[in-house]
Amino acid sequence: MQDFVKLLGLRHRREVVGRSAIFGGEHFVLEETDWYLLNLFRLWWHYGISFLRLQMWVEEVMEKFMRIYKYQAHGYAFSGVEELLYSLGESTFVNMTQHSVAESLLQVGVTQRFIDDVVSAVLRASYGQSAVMPAFAGAMSLAGAQGSLWSVEGGNKLVCSGLLKLTKANVIHATVTSVTLHSTEGKALYQVAYENEVGNSSDFYDIVVIATPLHLDNSSNNLTFAGFHPPIDGLQGSFQPTVVSLVHGYLNSSYFGFPDPKLFPFANILTTDFPSFFCTLDNICPVNISASFRRKQPQEAAVWRVQSPKPLFRTQLKTLFRSYYSVQTAEWQAHPLYGSRPTLPRFALHDQLFYLNALEWAASSVEVMAVAAKNVALLAYNRWYQDLDKIDQKDLMHKVKTEL
Repeated sequence: MQDFVKLLGLRHRREVVGRSAIFGGEHFVLEETDWYLLNLFRLWWHYGISFLRLQMWVEEVMEKFMRIYKYQAHGYAFSGVEELLYSLGESTFVNMTQHSVAESLLQVGVTQRFIDDVVSAVLRASYGQSAVMPAFAGAMSLAGAQGSLWSVEGGNKLVCSGLLKLTKANVIHATVTSVTLHSTEGKALYQVAYENEVGNSSDFYDIVVIATPLHLDNSSNNLTFAGFHPPIDGLQGSFQPTVVSLVHGYLNSSYFGFPDPKLFPFANILTTDFPSFFCTLDNICPVNISASFRRKQPQEAAVWRVQSPKPLFRTQLKTLFRSYYSVQTAEWQAHPLYGSRPTLPRFALHDQLFYLNALEWAASSVEVMAVAAKNVALLAYNRWYQDLDKIDQKDLMHKVKTEL
């Protein structure tokens, strides 16, 4: 994503300082201060060296995951998620998709209390799930919580629209309904049928990339496959529904133990497993931040983002806010429900038919999907030109060093 931002001439959005805290339903179990050393002391006082053990565990995972950028720079690709993970961390990474975050962290000496208070709060904020989710996805989430997140000035969507414009692609505004396999001169040819307000139509393609979830419970997905042997069916697994409510109003600081709203110091609130009706609460900033911008004072009306597993009832909104002017809600299936799928899917569904979203069943983020997209592009290229030595190779670290 950093490369995309540079390529498109975009800039990182200026960050506005705001303190965070973790709410346990009755009181804050951990509060951030403005002093870095005091924050470290509080972590040590409450949890011993668990936060150091967590950081070491995450850094070890990320150091191995970063190998993918070197592999892709040399043109290597993988036909399945398991093959990709094995090339990065061998059986350790594959096993991390089958064991929970809590189990993995307990093995390296992280305490159960730290997992319940801190780790679970981070996972609820990023995935809306608990510490029983697989360790690999959890490690990706925890890596993003270590202060290295950033956003694009003007909105992250500028990356997507900018890349699409840069490719000069011929965009057909329609809904794909089916992919049918044909063959010509011994090569696969795919007929893609689609529909829009004009009517139904179809075109033939040598290479097809599917960039939408294919899980069975996706009610918005009516995509079918015909002519494939063995048949391509919907993938097993479920997605985690997520609801984001943007509320313009006055925060009910009394609910969080601050009767005087002027004394409420936090802009970001994470939660443990309780209360269960919301996961995070953030005082959000505009996508464009001027030099004179400042956060609203806690006693002032501000725009708050509430992330919850289900739409909020009016009584729940009244719990979080003294009063509000407006509420805008968006609900979607944001991430896979990790643990609901027995095996990892493959990028290659057929000779030149590829499934980009396969990697999100190991971990889901914008960066992970960018890695998946480049892998599919390299896989399609290598298959088309029969450069099979660049596909599913083992011991790539040694091969890359040899090439250098």
